[in-house]
Amino acid sequence: MSEPVEVVVARIGRPHGLRGEVTVRLITDEPDRRFAHGARLRVAGSGDALTVDSWRRVSGGVLLSFSEIGDRTAAEKLQGKQLSARVDADERPSSAEEYYDRQLRGLEVRDPRGRAIGRVTDVLHLPAQDLLSVDVDGTERLVPFVEALVPEVDLEAGTLTVADVGGLVDDDAEEAR
Repeated sequence: MSEPVEVVVARIGRPHGLRGEVTVRLITDEPDRRFAHGARLRVAGSGDALTVDSWRRVSGGVLLSFSEIGDRTAAEKLQGKQLSARVDADERPSSAEEYYDRQLRGLEVRDPRGRAIGRVTDVLHLPAQDLLSVDVDGTERLVPFVEALVPEVDLEAGTLTVADVGGLVDDDAEEAR
């Protein structure tokens, strides 16, 4: 078992009601796992830990309540803060075809022949699709994270393979047409 890592799971928004519930913007795809009753979350910048009492989806978002926060005044002090969870660095999503952002960042990007062409620097989540930000010789290339363009991810080897499509990670616009 590897050392735990801190992963950001939500940003706290406005208080909701008088009993200390807060709205949150999710930064996790697994709220059932991260916000389970009794889960401990850290408040960024303060070192404080909060114990999840409950969470629920409501129209327009998610509400969280914590054992330590019992009124609106206390909830107001949390507004704008990020919440993080300590998770095992080797933890994987429930589906074999899914990856956490932290697992993709830093992977070496290779072409289908195995030649190194860059490194994943970030994962961008857009409404239409997820994009990998790849540093290719100091130039950022955005690669749609779909199986047709990223057919292989090998976490053990620390690599991912991108399809041989002109213009995807190079300036070969002639091939891209």
